[in-house]
Amino acid sequence: MSLGPLMVDLAGTELTAEDREVLAHPLVGGVILFTRNYADPEQLSALVEAIHGLRTPQLLAAVDQEGGRVQRFRQGCTLLPPARLFGRLYERDASAGRRLAEQAAWLMAAELRAMDVDISFAPVLDLDYGVSSIIGDRAFHRDAETVGELGREWLLGMRRAGMAATAKHFPGHGAVEGDSHQLLPVDARPLDDIRRHDLKPFERLIRLDLAAVMMAHVVYATIDGLPASLSRRWIEAELRGRMGFGGAVFCDDLSMRGAAGAGDYVERARAALAAGCDMLPVCNQRAGVLAIIDSLGNYVNPLSQWRLARLHGREQLSREELHASREWRAARAALEQYYAGDEFRLEN
Repeated sequence: MSLGPLMVDLAGTELTAEDREVLAHPLVGGVILFTRNYADPEQLSALVEAIHGLRTPQLLAAVDQEGGRVQRFRQGCTLLPPARLFGRLYERDASAGRRLAEQAAWLMAAELRAMDVDISFAPVLDLDYGVSSIIGDRAFHRDAETVGELGREWLLGMRRAGMAATAKHFPGHGAVEGDSHQLLPVDARPLDDIRRHDLKPFERLIRLDLAAVMMAHVVYATIDGLPASLSRRWIEAELRGRMGFGGAVFCDDLSMRGAAGAGDYVERARAALAAGCDMLPVCNQRAGVLAIIDSLGNYVNPLSQWRLARLHGREQLSREELHASREWRAARAALEQYYAGDEFRLEN
């Protein structure tokens, strides 16, 4: 059985009979995990083992574990700072900023791989223009060169831990005030401005064989009337065509209001696939998942399946081996110089 285009969620910390039935369907290719699915590392490892044991090839197990506000697993994992910390450190000492970003990315990915999680949706490559509350400190910096430098280190740290990076939110969510979870933001800037600034970090990581990108539910009104997540102009012409990206394209969550203009869940899914997305997360909407499964029939895209198969996690240490390693201790000590809980240890 191959990996299908749907990424679905779960209600709790164990698989239910309905979960098993849904995850066995060939149109499903992955599971996105949330805080409600996590009690501790042992429980999560057992849950992921159950998910992976359902199918061959294994379903992808994914999570948002950026750090800061967006870290789904906390108890038993290292608390990670928001990306802004690395940008601030980079301003003071570029070498130290790059080094800490690589260590933090390795630490995040190594801890997830020790629980057999395949993907963390990171790094965020949006630029912090100071207007987006939903991005805010999730961004490394406003300067595209700085974001590209730190994003590069994040990709390399994740890769060193056996995890592929997923850069988001293409082509850039940082210049709009609205939250695409609640509405459809509109960015009125011309394409040349977006290319000169927002696309630069993505171009940097694509040259490093970036494995995946997540699209933004944002309309860039001078380029296309559709949100980028549902736009062939952005996915096929710009990202794949001009920029030469060959990895997997994730739509952002189809249950977000930013995708609602495309219609019901079936219409949203069809629009995202037609635009060139390889994987469609549908969160907190099991009825929508079932409707899509009933509608898409025997949908198969062999190229998408190949792109998604590249995202399976690679080598990993057990939690015991990881915690005994000098590198894990060194990475945690390095982070503790600058961050404690939710407190920055940098001068403002």
